Amino acid sequence: MNFPFENPGILVLVLVGVLFGYFIESAGLSSPRKLTAQFALRDWSVFRVMFTAIVVAAAALWLFDVAGWLRFDALKIPTLFFWAMALGGALLGAGMAIGGYCPGTSVVGLFAGRLDAIFFMLGMMIGMTVFVMAYDALEPIYQIGKGPAGQTLSGLTGLPTWLWLLLLAGMAAGGFLLGNWFESRRGGKITAKDLASGS
Repeated sequence: MNFPFENPGILVLVLVGVLFGYFIESAGLSSPRKLTAQFALRDWSVFRVMFTAIVVAAAALWLFDVAGWLRFDALKIPTLFFWAMALGGALLGAGMAIGGYCPGTSVVGLFAGRLDAIFFMLGMMIGMTVFVMAYDALEPIYQIGKGPAGQTLSGLTGLPTWLWLLLLAGMAAGGFLLGNWFESRRGGKITAKDLASGS
């Protein structure tokens, strides 16, 4: 048995994961200083990277659908559970602001030699274990604010996908301008030199 490489698709996933980690580290996003600086509105690198990825992925999915390469109706779209997602997002955001990592950047940080990432990952594992053990008691919260199954913004509003993509790109552009404004008034981005020197 050659697990996990008995499935050729695993090799693609490993390659994508390695590239993801490389670009995260290259951008300095595996440093907790970068992430906490985003919450302090000083350095908007995290916003730029994430929003760029969202816009590119959304546009690519739409183009694939138009070309007939990957149909939207073949994709599994999770059901929206509004209050559960809002609560989970708030807890995740608090953890990121306190610990300086998100789940992905903590893994990259660990492989980059940042030992504090171990403690963040340990806390994350403990939190997931507690959640699994308490799931039955928490499940009713999921049903509050449950949205329609498998709906896209286009499906919910009746507006065409291309219009939503334009709105998304406009939001990104506005966020980039806002980020530049904050950075110019709060000391600018944290550079690689800053991270290396610890200043």
